[in-house]
Amino acid sequence: MVEQPDPEQNPYINNPPLEFVAPETLGSDAAADQAAKLRTAIRYHDYRYYVVNDPVIADRAYDKLFERLRVLEDHFELTTPDSPTQRVGGAVQEALDEASHDRPMLSIEGVDTDSAVRAFDERMRESLGRESVTYLCEPKFDGLSVEVVYEDGQFRRAATRGDGRVGDDVTEAVRTISAVPLRLRGDYPSYLAVRGEVYMPRSAFQAYNRERIEQGAEPFANPRNAAAGTLRQLDSSVVAQRPLSVFFFDVLAVGPERAWQTDRLSHHSSLHEVLPEWGLRTAPRTARVTDIDAAIEYRNGLLDDRESLEYGIDGAVIKVDDRAACQQLGSTAREYRWALAYKFPARSEETTVRDVAFQVGRTGRLTPVALLDPVDVGGVTVSRASLHNPDEIDRLELSVGDRVRVERAGDVIPQVAEVVVAADTPVVEPPAQCPQCASPVTRDGPHAYCTGGLACPRQLARAIEHYGSRDALDIDGLGEQRVHQLIDAGLVTDGPADLYTLTGSELAALPGWGDRSATALVEAIEAATTPRLSAFITGLGIPSVGPRLARDLARAFGDIATLRTAGPEELAAVDGIGAVVADTIRGFFETERNAVELDRLLSYVDPQPVATGGPDPLDGMTFVITGTLAVPREAVTERIEGHGGRVTSSVSGQTDYLVVGSNPGNRKRTAAEANGVPTLSEDEFGSLLAEQGIALDNG
Repeated sequence: MVEQPDPEQNPYINNPPLEFVAPETLGSDAAADQAAKLRTAIRYHDYRYYVVNDPVIADRAYDKLFERLRVLEDHFELTTPDSPTQRVGGAVQEALDEASHDRPMLSIEGVDTDSAVRAFDERMRESLGRESVTYLCEPKFDGLSVEVVYEDGQFRRAATRGDGRVGDDVTEAVRTISAVPLRLRGDYPSYLAVRGEVYMPRSAFQAYNRERIEQGAEPFANPRNAAAGTLRQLDSSVVAQRPLSVFFFDVLAVGPERAWQTDRLSHHSSLHEVLPEWGLRTAPRTARVTDIDAAIEYRNGLLDDRESLEYGIDGAVIKVDDRAACQQLGSTAREYRWALAYKFPARSEETTVRDVAFQVGRTGRLTPVALLDPVDVGGVTVSRASLHNPDEIDRLELSVGDRVRVERAGDVIPQVAEVVVAADTPVVEPPAQCPQCASPVTRDGPHAYCTGGLACPRQLARAIEHYGSRDALDIDGLGEQRVHQLIDAGLVTDGPADLYTLTGSELAALPGWGDRSATALVEAIEAATTPRLSAFITGLGIPSVGPRLARDLARAFGDIATLRTAGPEELAAVDGIGAVVADTIRGFFETERNAVELDRLLSYVDPQPVATGGPDPLDGMTFVITGTLAVPREAVTERIEGHGGRVTSSVSGQTDYLVVGSNPGNRKRTAAEANGVPTLSEDEFGSLLAEQGIALDNG
């Protein structure tokens, strides 16, 4: 039985009028009452349409109700934050902020054979000490995973999965999705964080691509790319115009005050009952099964029906239904132990290889790409496919003119699976010279590399982009298009050090620039002259060295001079670095062109040293951060971890301090109070660090 407002008290439920009196004829009280009833009715109709899939009024009537509400809110200034009219999108964001998840949003192990699924079942039964395990089976959606948070029933924020612990804040984009309620229904908890999958329905994707083509825009390659690209749009009004939807399937965190929650949320299958009661849409094709054979049968049934579904799927998720058992089974650093994705076989078709091109990446690696006669693979036209590296060409014995079988791994990435009919032509060899700069090409194991370094235009552009990226020196306004413009204009010729010689007048003279944008970039570059040591190391683009390893190197060696002269043995002594990575790092610093560019950079930039050796002042201490801090959260995390502490996403009895910034959420503070965890303001936190000789405001 679907709960509905009383139609006698609310005339906009079953038979809404199609004409309304002019707003000027209403008093303010009457307008407020009508607007409140319209909001209630529109939320109900949204629920009927998106969650129950059983609308009770025609689209034209719904549109009339929506327009009437908008007119009343505008005329009488009655807009509320949770009004359905607030889905149209707002101001353009300059960039997406980071957002920490309430609970890690981990991945799921993927397998593609019955035997692997049966082995999973055997592990579950053995680990839980049970003769049989009940599973919930769900479609594995081919979309973008998000966390959506409600406080007191109101939509508050949303974030992409990201690395599982920190994602992109996409609150304004998700707010525009009609299937995401701005206010929960029924007996909801005071705090709720749910996980869902944002996707673009297939029919909507095809219609939207047709519209893009007719407007002269490039069509999206597939619905998943369309959903991901749309959700990360900085202009939420653009997102509102694109046809996104969502399915919810997990509860990440819930308010602590109701005893009934334990029972209502005790199984994954029960979530598919309670979430719709709160207005949250769940997947229609789920099954609770009592043995693994039924789970395999469920997956095979989805495979048979996948083409008829309105949403893209690439397999079935099989998860232990009992959530208490899931907690007992735990997880690895990346994956839940209690769930498995039984993936569909890759879609494949045959076509002919017409040529093989070699792309040059930021590190100089040459990636071979097969250029193909266009072929439709699962509804997507494929005309190129990655060959990964020269060893893969040798394995396939690939030649130009071969008839090959092409498949889309995970229904997304095209790749050459095998040669079906070989042509009478030589096997493709990597070029002796870089196709971008004509520098010699060398082999390193399975890979081929350009030796031109920053002299290679392709490497130069990627190196500049990476240097200015958020994980590195975070130079705002230094995107791909502008980097290529700087290189084409001859303003950047050798490497990142050229950035520090740019002037406002040079930039303002470029097409599409003005004094304001030129000044903004120059100021952003000037602000990057005293970076954190780990950010500077990241920005150098050393192969195999990402942000986390850069932090470990900064802490181990303390300053850039010591790091650049460290030998392979010293490097290999750093936790997480083996002999191969140590040789790679050493080779980077020994390359003459890199050494010259580093010297040039250090004439402009002063990477801030960090303390090394001695006891770690924060050793064994655990911190949780809530709200917005004046210092970037990444920098705060680095301070803590760089001195032996840990930063976690949720408060527990093991937490030492909760650091509270501006606009904090209630959940973490409530958990801190319940667990007796002391809270610190940002100033108090800075004082705590200062007592340990740790500065908060620089590298």
